[in-house]
Amino acid sequence: VTFRLIGPDGKVLTEFSPAHEQDLHLLAVRRDTTGFQHVHPVMDESGTWSVDLDLTPGDWRIFADFRPTGHGPMTLGIDASVPGQYEPQPLPAVTRTAQVGEYTVTLDGELLPGEPSELTLSVSRNGRLVTDLQPYLAAYGHLVALRVGDLGYLHVHPEGEPGDGSTAPGPEILFVAAAPSAGFYRLYLDFQHEGLVRTAEFTVQATRTAQVPGATSGSTPGHDDDVHSHH
Repeated sequence: VTFRLIGPDGKVLTEFSPAHEQDLHLLAVRRDTTGFQHVHPVMDESGTWSVDLDLTPGDWRIFADFRPTGHGPMTLGIDASVPGQYEPQPLPAVTRTAQVGEYTVTLDGELLPGEPSELTLSVSRNGRLVTDLQPYLAAYGHLVALRVGDLGYLHVHPEGEPGDGSTAPGPEILFVAAAPSAGFYRLYLDFQHEGLVRTAEFTVQATRTAQVPGATSGSTPGHDDDVHSHH
């Protein structure tokens, strides 16, 4: 995948302020919320970025997350269609745990519409808490939230950072997030352990009232629910 970023003056952007050790973060996800990828393209002298993505057939949304020098953080999104036999997958049920190989990640806290809330993700491996997470992009974890339906992109910031004297390398990773609206969201947590970056995925519901544990654990919300925002 290759692309350029054009500023309001019509010129190609070539100067960026790094965020989490990178000038630009590129995220890709298929419209059915599968295939999530978080990669870091390389820019050449002309301002053209390039990176490899693993794109299966279907409709994709690609996000560029960056900070132009002298400006605040920005996120731009673009759609891409990949030809081939497309079989959309159903949205996974709301859950509090995610399994990634030998690792189990547990989510605590509620994503609330219109107000910040704490989300704590705890990492264990084969039943034992992981207390030696490795820094990845200047944090022990990175969390991306996408609204089901329109794939609205939500910035989620980790609390604390490696080496600050107070942030432990696991098992818990603390984030603060605010959902722009009620509805279903997909959460993607990137964390690094023993030299490998893994991604844990969750489906959550942002609601104005606290969820009853287990009340929605067996539901599989569809993509046509009224809670989704409209273009």
